[in-house]
Amino acid sequence: MSFPLLTATAALPAVGAIATAAVPAARRTAAKWLALLFSLATLVLAIVVAVRFDPGGARYQLTESHSWIADFGVRYELGVDGIAVALIALTALLIPFIVLAGWHDADPLETGSRRWRPTQGFFALILAVEAMVILSFEATDVFLFYIFFEAMLIPMYFLIGGFGDRAHEHGEEKAATQRSYAAVKFLLYNLAGGLIMLAAVIGLYVVAGSFSLTEIAEARASGEFTMATSTERWLFLGFFFAFAVKAPLWPLHTWLPNAMQESTAPVAVLITAVVDKVGTFAMLRFCLQLFPEASKWATPVILVLALVSIIYGALLAVGQRDIKRLIAYASISHFGFIIMGIFAMTSQGQSGATLYMVNHGISTAVLMLIAGFLISRRGSRLIADYGGVQKVAPVLAGTFLIGGLATLSLPGLAPFVSEFLVLVGTFTRYPVIGIMATFGIVLAALYTLVLYQRTMTGPVRPEVAKMPDLRVREIAVVAPLVVLLIFLGVYPKPVTDIVNPAVKQTMSDVEQKDPQPEVEAAK
Repeated sequence: MSFPLLTATAALPAVGAIATAAVPAARRTAAKWLALLFSLATLVLAIVVAVRFDPGGARYQLTESHSWIADFGVRYELGVDGIAVALIALTALLIPFIVLAGWHDADPLETGSRRWRPTQGFFALILAVEAMVILSFEATDVFLFYIFFEAMLIPMYFLIGGFGDRAHEHGEEKAATQRSYAAVKFLLYNLAGGLIMLAAVIGLYVVAGSFSLTEIAEARASGEFTMATSTERWLFLGFFFAFAVKAPLWPLHTWLPNAMQESTAPVAVLITAVVDKVGTFAMLRFCLQLFPEASKWATPVILVLALVSIIYGALLAVGQRDIKRLIAYASISHFGFIIMGIFAMTSQGQSGATLYMVNHGISTAVLMLIAGFLISRRGSRLIADYGGVQKVAPVLAGTFLIGGLATLSLPGLAPFVSEFLVLVGTFTRYPVIGIMATFGIVLAALYTLVLYQRTMTGPVRPEVAKMPDLRVREIAVVAPLVVLLIFLGVYPKPVTDIVNPAVKQTMSDVEQKDPQPEVEAAK
């Protein structure tokens, strides 16, 4: 029996969560180091998964399959394709930096006070989320996927509601109320999507007789299983609704700005760079593979919603006064690009969308974590409370600029390649949508450069005159991510080589081919 590598990759952070939570309350520093150790060990296993994965091999590799709930046909079934491998690597890469960045976010609220925050719980919850996200990327049994798709809401709820941002202009009591509101809103939106998906999961089992993604796909390919058009469309809508909430797609996005605003910066990164990727990943793995005809039927409407997300998110980012809310609306705009690439039904669009998931995770992590370091120094999230920071903290300002330039997809940084592929892939099949989406790039330049100008340039405000520059721990958090942004910006081949075969198989699932160019290339 071969070593269950996929199970180990997900189980390790779960064990780490239990071990971290069990550390005595007085040993907060030990809990932090234990969480960091487990996150690094998980990264090592994720690298082993990526190394052992053969892009030219079978669609799902490193598979595991065991009977779980036999009476209901549920199996513990895991397998990864190139898209899952890339996102598992992204998740495992970001968690150690999230742990390091949040090193003091769960310390006692006041020096010498008895008002303790459960430090061990903070890091244990982060590791629990990591375990559930990785299992979501690995699961090829629909019911197994659903369980972890929903279960990750529980630790996220406590991370948002119990460990919110301390920088609040209305005091701790008002801050606690707003954290609670953001956490409940996050939970209700995602639970509503999950309940609708549960009905669709049950419906899928009724018509297909199996929860196994591979069994259903093989039965469909052999002609043993067909689905009535109306049934397929209803089931598709049930799945897509849940994924669109998680993604988040307009108009189901409103929970995200509240959740990111009230969370600590590392938890905000966990939300948008890790957890939300499960929604867009599931659109590729489940919507397109299980419901190919319904996916094509819904494509025009989804592309319009994605376009609205791009423009709407960017417009609202321009008008934000709060740094975190600005980054949240920028992420909504970026998720619009990802979803547009997925449903453009071209290989360039889907490759770009998958690459965008990875690149957006890295670029958002850089920008949000630097913003968190900035906010912790000043004690305010308001843009108007800053000015002249680059004169007193040039390293902080420089890395903030790099994160911002990556957000606006500057050529030479990683998001440019993915955004370019998405736009090219969309334009070849839907030129009007592709042209209109480019307006989002113009708005991205506007909100990013205005944010930098108002916070980093100009006269030095008295409140920031003594602001310290980045410390060693903070440099250790952002420097590797900045290097990765530049590396993938000039050489994205390591990621595209892994994801492209999976994209081709997804295109085959929906029976789509890339449009032929109208003008033949000269020979």
